[in-house]
Parts: sequence; C-alpha cells; structure tokens
Amino acid sequence: MTMSYEVHARIDGPLVMIGFGSIGRGVLPLIERHIAFDRDAFTMIEPSGEFAGLLAERGLRHLQVALVPDNYVDVLTGLFPDGKGMLVNLSVDVDSIEVMLLCQKLGVQYIDTVVEPWPGFYFGSTLPNAERTNYPLREKVRALGRQFPGGPTAVSCCGANPGMISWLLKEALLRLAADTGVAAAPSSREAWARLSMELGVKGVHVAERDTQVSERARPPGVFVNTWSVDGLLSEGYQPAELGWGTHERRLPRDGHAFDFGAGYAIWIDRPGADTRVRSWCPGVGPQFGFVVTHNEALSIPDYYTVWDGDRPVYRPTCHYAYHPCADAILSLHEINGAGMLPEKKHILTEGEIVAGGDDLGVLLYGHAKGAMWYGSRLSCAEARELAPYQNATGMQVTSAVLAAIVWVAENPRAGFVEADEMDHARCLAVQRPYLGSIECHYTDWTPLDHRINRFAEDRDESDPWQFVNFLAD
Repeated sequence: MTMSYEVHARIDGPLVMIGFGSIGRGVLPLIERHIAFDRDAFTMIEPSGEFAGLLAERGLRHLQVALVPDNYVDVLTGLFPDGKGMLVNLSVDVDSIEVMLLCQKLGVQYIDTVVEPWPGFYFGSTLPNAERTNYPLREKVRALGRQFPGGPTAVSCCGANPGMISWLLKEALLRLAADTGVAAAPSSREAWARLSMELGVKGVHVAERDTQVSERARPPGVFVNTWSVDGLLSEGYQPAELGWGTHERRLPRDGHAFDFGAGYAIWIDRPGADTRVRSWCPGVGPQFGFVVTHNEALSIPDYYTVWDGDRPVYRPTCHYAYHPCADAILSLHEINGAGMLPEKKHILTEGEIVAGGDDLGVLLYGHAKGAMWYGSRLSCAEARELAPYQNATGMQVTSAVLAAIVWVAENPRAGFVEADEMDHARCLAVQRPYLGSIECHYTDWTPLDHRINRFAEDRDESDPWQFVNFLAD
C-alpha cells in the first residue's frame, strides 16, 4: 500500500546535499516524503561511492568527489548557476564556515548540523586547547552572520542536539511555567530569558541515554556506535566545554574562562569523552554522562542571558550529559586505554539492533519543583516503522534536519540563525511524528544523592546545583 505524506514545503532551484553517511541516508527519504523539489536539480556529493546504487535507484545525481580547500568553490558554484536553491551539509572534514560564506555570495540557503573545520583541527593540531573548543568556532559564525543581516538563511548546528533540543527546551519552560502557576507567553529572546530566570532554572543538562544493543558482541579493536564514529571521536576529544551560569561560585579543577566574546562558557583541560558528570534520565534514573562539547551548550546559555547593561544578571549553566550505547562506552574505554584512535569503525544499522532506544531531552534543575526531564523517548523498533535507514539515534537527528529544511524554505531571508532563534512550535510540528513519545518527568534527585560509599570529593553541600557537585572526578 502506498502511503501519502504531507508536503510541508517546496525548494525552488537546486537542492544539494553534502555527505551520505548514516544521517544523510536517513534524511533522504524524509525529504522525498515531505519536500517538493526538482529531482533533476538534486545532487548528492559523496566521495566513497558506497551507496551509488541506492541513489541511482532513486534517479538522483551522485557527484563522487571529496570537497577540499582547492575545489569546493568551483564544485559548489557550478551546482547553483542561478543564485538560488538550498545546500544541506551533513559531511565531515568540510569547513562549514567557508561553505556558509560561499552560500551567502551565491544567494543560496544553507543548513548544517555542526560547525565542521577542515581536517587537522580535531587531531594532530598545534593549536592550544582553548582554541580547539567550539567557543571560537561559534564566535566566528556569529561574527560572519553580522556581516550578512537579512541575507539568505543559514542555519548553523541543527540536528537533534544541537537543534531539536533547543525547541524542546522552550516547550519544557512553558510546561514548567504552567505547572508552577507562572503566566508565560514569551515572544522574544529577552522574554524567554526572563521566563527562565523567573522560574528559577539554574541549569540545563542535555541528558541522553542510548540503550540500543546489537545482535552480536562488539569485536575487540572495532569502534562501534549508533551514529557517526568520526563525529563522536572528533567532538569527544575536544576539551570538555559548557555554558557557565551566573549562580556558579567557582571554576572546576582545570577549568578555564575564555578571554574574549561574551563569556558565556568555560572549558576544562581534559577530553569531553573522558569527563563524567552525574545526571538523570527517565527509565534508568541517575546516571553518568560525558561532557562532550556541543553547540547547544554555548547557544542556550547565550540565548537565555538576562542583561543589565553589559552585566549578565542571569544565565543558566548548560552542557551535554551523554551516555552513549554500551558498545560505544566499551569502545571509548578501549581507545582511552590504548592511547590511539581506532583503525576499524562500525555504525550499527537498524537491522543489527535488536533492542533499546534513545531518550534525549533537557533536564532543567534548581527550580521550585527540583528537576524536570522533558524530551523524546524513541525505540529503534519505532524508528524502523517510521522510515527506512533509521535507528532511534538517527531518527531524532534526521527529523530535525527535515524541520530545519521546512523552516528555511518558509523563512528564506533570515540571515544566520541557530535553533534557539527559530520558531520552536513550527519546527516541532514537523518533527513530532518521528519522535516517539514526548514525555515530562519530575524528580527529587540531586547530584548529591546516591553514593555507594562515601569518599573524599569536591562538594558544595550548601547548594546541590553547583557544577562541582555534578562533576565526577
């Protein structure tokens, strides 16, 4: 039986995608379902040719080339001859900022899920650790955006997180306001920030638990993950990084402030994939997560800052608290012990996964009701039913990319934007059919709870919501 799907938007002009990994393959059928576009003007840029047959079956052009500093301008310019269209960048090792700038010059709309540099930034770099963080990358994107106000829309960093998580945060704030009797109808950045302050939200964890398991044991020496292995390794071996709230009393050990920009974040001189924090997710309850650097850990505290002149009077702490699937945890332990990157990598397909799913949401803490988790709970079995080439982790990303495509098509001249600045209600309306169950859970847990035995540790008993209490040294 042929299913019919709502067409949300139309792309006029060429539609070009860069990258056809697990996310690119998952995004493509969603585009075909929900976006009207000229198939003759579609191009997939992907160097390996591994999935050339899949694209040929769909009658879609495949440009088998790796974009590098010497060719990206000529290749992309030739695909947009009339100065219109959209570029969806889902690649690794292609400099997002350079491509964004080119798209502005060409008049082309742009979307990506991460600010990606050319090779040499993540590994083997001679840069000081402070300059290998996402903070300077984001500051460059924001500065570039100020050069093109009202230009072709360029959405930076819009997948599940960063991306969807910022839309869920706004829904969570409205839910918390309703549950605590606070009138709320924010319609500007300033109003959203004041609502968060009025509610007493001290911080936000992007709290995720991936429980997907494979039908076979992980082979030693193979890094296994449910999404891009290269993506996890690259961001996991940047320094740990987090948005820094105004309620925080002192920096953590090896923590450093930045000496430029608005000062909404700090970094810790250790890899994010080796920096654990205490957090909480539904189903499992208290858990450890990794402080893997992500753009939302920067954009959220920046967006929700309340200013008195040039002085921040309120800003929430924000960071990723990520518990990957069990195979990825074992893979991280293995490479941390060996002190070298893996030679073999494997992304679990939807067919290999036999159980589990992904819980991805925001944990708002420090308010009148203690802590609240609000987010998407999606099983791999549900994801398989919803669309082809999807596991639970991928589905939360691919559906967010779809929502971004729709929003950009409806707002073609918005200039440079992040997910926090987009219409969260519209984006979630597009994405919600693919998110499983959206749930709200309150808990009386704090990071000072649940110790098997008492050992010496850095604690602040006077305020459970200080970051030092979350950090597990």
